[in-house]
Amino acid sequence: MNLKLEFLDKQISPWSGLSLMKQLLDKTKIESFLTTLPLPVQGSNRAYSPIQLIVQFWISIWCGANRFEHLEVTRHDAMIGELFGFKKLAGHRAFQRYFAKFSQADNINIFTSIYQWFFSQLQFDNFTLDLDSTIFCRYGNQEGAAIGYNPSKPGRKSHHPLLAFVDDCRMLANFWLRPGNSHSSNNFISFLMATLQNLKGKRIGLLRADSGFFDQTILNHLESQPTPIQYIIAARFYPGVKLSLIKHKAWLAVDTGIEIGEVMYQAADWSTSRRIVIVRQKIEDRPRATGKKIKKLNGKQLEIFQEDDQIKGYRYSCMVTNLTLPAKEIWTLYRGRADAENRIKELKEDFGVAGFNTANFYQTEAALNCVMMAYNLMSLFRQATIGTKVQHTLKTLRYKVFSVAGYMTKDGNSHILKLAMAMKRREWFTGLWQNSKNFSWPNYNS
Repeated sequence: MNLKLEFLDKQISPWSGLSLMKQLLDKTKIESFLTTLPLPVQGSNRAYSPIQLIVQFWISIWCGANRFEHLEVTRHDAMIGELFGFKKLAGHRAFQRYFAKFSQADNINIFTSIYQWFFSQLQFDNFTLDLDSTIFCRYGNQEGAAIGYNPSKPGRKSHHPLLAFVDDCRMLANFWLRPGNSHSSNNFISFLMATLQNLKGKRIGLLRADSGFFDQTILNHLESQPTPIQYIIAARFYPGVKLSLIKHKAWLAVDTGIEIGEVMYQAADWSTSRRIVIVRQKIEDRPRATGKKIKKLNGKQLEIFQEDDQIKGYRYSCMVTNLTLPAKEIWTLYRGRADAENRIKELKEDFGVAGFNTANFYQTEAALNCVMMAYNLMSLFRQATIGTKVQHTLKTLRYKVFSVAGYMTKDGNSHILKLAMAMKRREWFTGLWQNSKNFSWPNYNS
C-alpha cells in the first residue's frame, strides 16, 4: 500500500455523541444552578470561568480521563468547545490550579448545595441508603495518605473515603475523603447527618452497611432516633457471634445448599440484645459461595466441634437488624447492597476516582466530589435517555454512544451536527436524540 499523509482544516471530533449529554445538561439547567453558588473565583482576567472548568472536567471524564494529565483529552477538540459554547478549552493545569482554591468550608458549602439541588429534582422518598468505604492507594506523600487497612497492598499509604448510595435511583448521595488510617465507622454519625442534609426532606426507609459499621455506637444512634432508622448491617465474627451460630440448631433450607437461621445476641458492652440473621452455604453444593469459614474461637481450634457437620464444609454470613421481617427477606434485602460494590468498581475503573489526587487534601476532595457529580449525571442519562433495563457502564456507553465522529456546520442561524454513522445505527441514535430533547426528571415513587 502506497500510503500518503494529508490534513483537513475541518474540525472533526471523535466524541460527537456527547451532544446527547449537552442536551441533558441544558434540560437539567445545572449550569444555571452552578452560577448561583459561591464558587471560588479566578484571580486573572484571562482565567477560565469556574462553570466551564467544572463542565469540561465532567466531559473529559466521560471521554475517559482518569487523572489530571488525561484531562488534555478535550483540550484540542475544537468541536467539543463549539458544542458546549467554550471559546477556548482548558489544559490540565488549569483544573489543578482551580481545585487548589477549594478549602474545607468550600467543599462543605458548595457540594452540599449541589447534592441538595440535584436530589430535590428527583421524586423519591422512604429510600434505601447503602453506606460503604473503599481504599484509594497512594504512591507519594499526599496530605492525608497514611498506612491503614489495605488488603490489596498491605503497608501502602492510602486514603479511606466514605460513600453513601441511594439504591432507588442508583446515585451517590455523599462522599467524604478520609485519611488512610481511618476505621470504616469513624465519623459515621456526622457523615450520616451530612448525607441526610444532602437529601433534605427525604426519609431513610432502610440503611444497609458492611461489617465495618458493626459498632455499638452506630446501632444505638440508629435505634435512638425519634423515628428509629431500620437497618441491616453485616455482623463481625467476634467470638460471641461465632459461639452463637455454632450453637444454633434450627435451620431453614431456602435453596440447594443454603440454610438460614436467627439468634438473639448481646455483646458484653451492649445494653440490649439484638437480632442476628445467619446464612450458611454448603461449599460442596455452592463452591463459589461467599462468607466466612468458622475454624477458630478465641484463637483456638474448635476441637469439640471437629466432627460436627454444622461447622465443617460451610461458609457463614451474619447480619444484625432491627427489622421484623422473616429471616429470608432480611437476607434478600441485604444482598441488594452488593450493587454498591459494583458502583464503587465503576467509579474506580471508568471514572478514575482513585486517580485524581493532588498533594492537598481538600483540593483532592473537591475534585473527587466533581467526579461524583459526573457519575450522578451519567446515571441520570442512563435512566432518562438510554432507558434500558441493563445499566451499561460508562466504558460501554463511551464506545457505544459517545464515540461518534462528527463535525459542525451552519445554516443561517442554525448549527447542524453531522455524524459519521452507519445507516443501520441512525434510527437508534435519532431515538436517543429525541429522548434527550424530551427529558424529564425521573419519578421513583410511581
